Amino acid sequence: MPAPQNAAAREVYEKERAHVLTPWSAWGTTDPMVVTAAEGCHLTDGDGNRLLDFTSQLVNTNIGHQHPVVVKAIQDQAAELCTINPAHANAARAEAARLIAEVAPAGMNRVFFTNAGTEAVEHAVRMARRHTGRHKTLSAFRSYHGATTTSMNLTGDTRRWANDMGNTGAVHFHAPFLYRSQFYAENDKQECDRALEHLDSLIGLEGPDHFAALIIESVPGTVGIMVPPADYLRGVREICDKYGIVMICDEVMSGFGRTGEWMALDNFRSGDDDWAPDLITFAKGSNSGYVPLGGVILHDRIAASFETTPYTGGLTYAGHPLACASVVATINLMRDEKIVENAKMIGEDVIGPRLRELAEKHPSIGEVRGLGVFWAVEMVADRETREPLAPYGGSSEAMARTFATAKKDGLLLFMNYNRFHVVPPCIITPDEANEGLDIFDRALDVADEYVRS
Repeated sequence: MPAPQNAAAREVYEKERAHVLTPWSAWGTTDPMVVTAAEGCHLTDGDGNRLLDFTSQLVNTNIGHQHPVVVKAIQDQAAELCTINPAHANAARAEAARLIAEVAPAGMNRVFFTNAGTEAVEHAVRMARRHTGRHKTLSAFRSYHGATTTSMNLTGDTRRWANDMGNTGAVHFHAPFLYRSQFYAENDKQECDRALEHLDSLIGLEGPDHFAALIIESVPGTVGIMVPPADYLRGVREICDKYGIVMICDEVMSGFGRTGEWMALDNFRSGDDDWAPDLITFAKGSNSGYVPLGGVILHDRIAASFETTPYTGGLTYAGHPLACASVVATINLMRDEKIVENAKMIGEDVIGPRLRELAEKHPSIGEVRGLGVFWAVEMVADRETREPLAPYGGSSEAMARTFATAKKDGLLLFMNYNRFHVVPPCIITPDEANEGLDIFDRALDVADEYVRS
């Protein structure tokens, strides 16, 4: 990407290049896009180009950019109480916890606040270890749980490799992913049954009495949005119960409306099957990332461990008033404007059908999958062999050119390895979604040039 032509934006670009160490990148090769404004489902870059945001940034701006209701709530809270020792109660934190508990499964009534999702995972695992007196953990390959020591070791994608010293007791398993099945499955039921059998067997070989926690993304996010078979999470719950393992559902990316339900796990529960995890980690979607915040929702059975015995963990900014005020405003707004229902409708009526049409048209698409406004498009060089259009852990000319073509036409895509994720804000309208998918359709002509059969 060339430096912005606009003088003010170019100054920002040059300062960024000179002084900022950006995440997950080598600073000598970074080439950031300068963003000067954002509103709703759109961004404006340094040269005034308006882009439809199909990334929700890091899949967190569920209510879109600069929603005036939440912006005002933050401003009002700043005027009243900017910060306070987390040992002291404050109205914003109390109400945020109440509202979060309301949208969680029954029996999950207590919230521990953190600054972000990665800390939520760290503390959830610590709670499980304190609750059980055990140490080892289970997590899936093709997962992402954060970038601090414990959460990075739990992570099951390439970002773990350079950071994993193998000393945290993290054991990885294969979760179901029928398109690239590890179990030679031919349908969802086979994939589900064999994945559960694999997990049970692995626990037996690793020592059931040593596991404190199993953490799993209810619907995996960055690693590919692989929607699990309908009975899989319930089966995991049963295995955890069998061995006394604390089950943690990671909803950092998938929670708060992203899948068309308040929690992604709600897609796999019903009135007759009201299973719930022991702990839920959350962050991004609870306030659309307007102020950094994360947390752990505790089931009463775990919270009881810390009723008279202190929980040995805390953060200076746990339940920060500005962040909690933004949570309160966001949850109320999502209810008032039926934003969760909108996400569900957009997925069922617009994104899902349109992506399936694109898959019929473009040979570079191997599979589309998703829920709500949480979709992945698996790009392949060969549909028969399912050879990815970019290697695992890397990119390719085909992906880069397709991404650049869409961006030049006004669409910002989420690209990871051989996938494009269609993850716009939950507030997106049918017209906006169709506009973006029309641009994506044209950009996919570039990817089709790289298909070999």
